Amino acid sequence: MNTSKELAAEFFGTLWLVLGGCGSAIFAAQFLTGDGAWDLGIGLLGVSLAFGLTVVTGAYALGHISGGHFNPAVTLGLVAGGKFPAAKVVQYIVAQVLGALVAGLVIYAIVSGQDGWAGIGEGAGTFATNGYGTDGSPGGYNALSVFIAEAVLTALFLMVILGATAKRAAAGMGGLAIGLMLTLIHLVSIPISNTSVNPARSTSQAIVAAIFGDGVTTPVAQLWMFWVAPIVGAVIGGTLYRSLLDTDDV
Repeated sequence: MNTSKELAAEFFGTLWLVLGGCGSAIFAAQFLTGDGAWDLGIGLLGVSLAFGLTVVTGAYALGHISGGHFNPAVTLGLVAGGKFPAAKVVQYIVAQVLGALVAGLVIYAIVSGQDGWAGIGEGAGTFATNGYGTDGSPGGYNALSVFIAEAVLTALFLMVILGATAKRAAAGMGGLAIGLMLTLIHLVSIPISNTSVNPARSTSQAIVAAIFGDGVTTPVAQLWMFWVAPIVGAVIGGTLYRSLLDTDDV
């Protein structure tokens, strides 16, 4: 496969994931009618489905080109699982982060044009950022709770990815299983960390909030968590699957 096409697929796939997932959280999670009488927002369930749907659509549209990672933790987890060459890791991660950043800028450009928009404020989950503690977690969960949630959920995510795309798995169903797993992950963990399991997604929202927000520094200060925990979890998940469950070479 042409490497430039693989990187373009990862760029656009990650852009779509952040635009569709984080965009739904920012624009549509809560939407009131003019008089505030009716809440027509999609809520937690809708945002969870939006993230899952971005992966389903992205996987089927772009997965045959690049593998459809759209996530630095997934890329590293697939290396640990023996399904992706380590030589391509840096290129993939750069493409993913750039795609996420462009999506974050697009979201900002749209939301800042709303009549009466007051700017990106400080607060847990603002601009779909991730965090821990009272300043960063929507539910006020501490750093240890967030680390456990992000690491364990990412590990299980990798095991589903590897299992759903294995040679003996149902043909053509991998993208659906992976998207549904990401939906489930969001249903569990939006109250805990606003759900990352994806360092690129966390980086884009934290950086855009810091640049354009008024004193919004917490997401950047806590960004290390959403690189370390998902990557640790992904490597564990990939290693466990390779060691205990992989049947491709049997």
